[in-house]
Amino acid sequence: MKKIITDKAIKNRQYWIKEIRNLSGNFGDDSNKLEKELEIEIEKNGISSLIDHLRLCGNIPESYGHDTSEEKLYSKYTDCLLSLAYSSLGLKSLVLKERADAADVEAFAKDYSFVADAKAFRLSRTAKNQKDFKVQAMHGWKRGKPYAMVVCPIYQLPTSSSQIYQQATTQNVCIFTYSHLALLLSYSQVEGQVKAQQLLKKIFETIKALNPSKNATDYWLAVNKTILSFSKKIQPIWDIEKGVATESISIAKEEALTFLAQEREKIMRMTHKEALKELIKVHKIESRIKTINSISDNGLFTLK
Repeated sequence: MKKIITDKAIKNRQYWIKEIRNLSGNFGDDSNKLEKELEIEIEKNGISSLIDHLRLCGNIPESYGHDTSEEKLYSKYTDCLLSLAYSSLGLKSLVLKERADAADVEAFAKDYSFVADAKAFRLSRTAKNQKDFKVQAMHGWKRGKPYAMVVCPIYQLPTSSSQIYQQATTQNVCIFTYSHLALLLSYSQVEGQVKAQQLLKKIFETIKALNPSKNATDYWLAVNKTILSFSKKIQPIWDIEKGVATESISIAKEEALTFLAQEREKIMRMTHKEALKELIKVHKIESRIKTINSISDNGLFTLK
């Protein structure tokens, strides 16, 4: 079966992981450089390049230390991708500079507006709680706008019962995925930006109309049916993104496991004293590997 995510897309992902590490220093300046560089790349290579980013951006690289400047800059990278995605759909969008007590992205269509936030997680991250998804916070950060959106990696979302779906349906916050956003971008190339904007609004309205519930299946059935019933031209794009969702998990796992294998080799080549020092820092490698290997396709794209 032919791969959809190309080697070029994977190499570009590797380039950006290094670029974010190299840029990390002064957060304000680095954020501006990052945003400009991304804009130039998308302008040069087109929407397909942006779709490639969205398909692979959901996992924070294992090579980044916790709470480091590179991890913070990676969060800004995902915010920039969201803003560029909304702009590519024909909306006006900007990444907000303020960091505390506000959403990271604002977007404006002709007849509606919303705030948005991008979420990314390490594959080795185990328990995620409802606060990690910021659904309640996003409701408070609407600042008079009718809608809010939290965009997450599809394979990190709860698939059965979760408080985040109760919060989303009670407080009118759309939980979305990078996979669904990539699909919207592909659809805009088929039937135009106006149609894609109408679909996005319909998704927001669907969430607003849902009865409050913790049930993941009810939530995703409503979202997926809204998208699939909007146009007959969506089904082929849907089938592609469904395959990509599985591919992206495989690529993310390979990236993470390769890094951890290199770390383990580095430790094995150390002197006894060096190894003891390093052991204190990296003794969680085996448990992280186990967590990464347990990640699999959660089937949210099959609900329709």
